[in-house]
Amino acid sequence: MAELTNLETFVAAVKAGSFAGAARLLGISPAMVGRRIQALEEDHGARLIERTTRAQRLTELGESFFAQAETVLEAVAELDDLTRTEPGKLSGRIRATGPATLGIHRLAGVVARFCEDNPAVTVELSLNDRRADLIAEGFDVAIRVGELQASTMIARRIGTYRFRCVAAPAYAAQFGLPATPDELRQHRCILNLNMSPRNRWPFIGPGGASVIAEVEGGLQIDNGEAQLAAALEGAGIVYLPVDLVTEPLRAGRLIEVLPHWQRMTLPIHLVYPSRRLVPRRLSAFMEAIATGLKDTTS
Repeated sequence: MAELTNLETFVAAVKAGSFAGAARLLGISPAMVGRRIQALEEDHGARLIERTTRAQRLTELGESFFAQAETVLEAVAELDDLTRTEPGKLSGRIRATGPATLGIHRLAGVVARFCEDNPAVTVELSLNDRRADLIAEGFDVAIRVGELQASTMIARRIGTYRFRCVAAPAYAAQFGLPATPDELRQHRCILNLNMSPRNRWPFIGPGGASVIAEVEGGLQIDNGEAQLAAALEGAGIVYLPVDLVTEPLRAGRLIEVLPHWQRMTLPIHLVYPSRRLVPRRLSAFMEAIATGLKDTTS
C-alpha cells in the first residue's frame, strides 16, 4: 500500500507541477510529498524528479516512469471498481466542474438524478465561469461551453448552447426596439464580461447573412443571473442563454428583440484527461451528462 501511496503522490506532483500543488490536491504537507517521492526514488534506485527551490522537471527516466505509474494507478482504480461493489454497482468519488448558468439551470438536475441512481458515488460539482485546470486542480471531467483551445485533453461534443436577445417591456415602451442589428448601437445594452469580445453580438439574418452588431452599454456584468435581473428592471437590452430567459419570456416579463434574426450558438463539450482507462463510474457519469444535455430545439 505504501508503494501505491507513493506512486499516487508522484503522479500528483507531476500533474500539479509542484510539491505544493500536489500537497493541496492530496491534503498533506509539501514536506510529506517530498518524503514520499524520495522513498519512491530510493525503492527504485533512480532519480525521477530534478528539483530546485524554484522549479521541478522530470528526468528522462522519470518521464517513462510517470507514464507507467499512471497506467498502474488506473488499473488499480478499475480493479477497485470491480471488487469493492456489487456487479454493476458504481462507487467512488467524481470531481466535476462546469459553467455557472448551465450548471444551475440544467447540469445540477442531471447530476442529482445520477446520484439518486448511484447512491454509492459521491459527486463534487464546482460551478463557476472560470475555466479550471483539470490536472492541477484534480478534476475528473469538465463541462465546457464555447470553442476549445488545443490541448492534450479528450473532448466530446454533447450539445449546443443557444442564446436570445431580450428586453423588458418597460424598456421597449420607453426607448423602442431596434429593427435591425445595426440599430442596437443606438440602444443601452447590458454587456457580458465573460464574452470575448463583450461588445460584439453575432446575428444571422433571414437570408443567411452573418452580422456582428457593435453594442455599447454602461452596465457590464460577469454573471448571467445578474444580467437577467438588470434587464428585468429595464436597464437595457441583453444577450443571454436560452436557459435564463425562457420562463420570463413565457410570462411576459421579457420580450424578444430581433425575433426574425438567429442568435449565436456555442458547442457544449465534455472534457477529460487523455488516458487509456476511465473508471466505470466516470464513464457512466459522462453518459448521464451527455444524455441530460443533448441538443433540443429551444
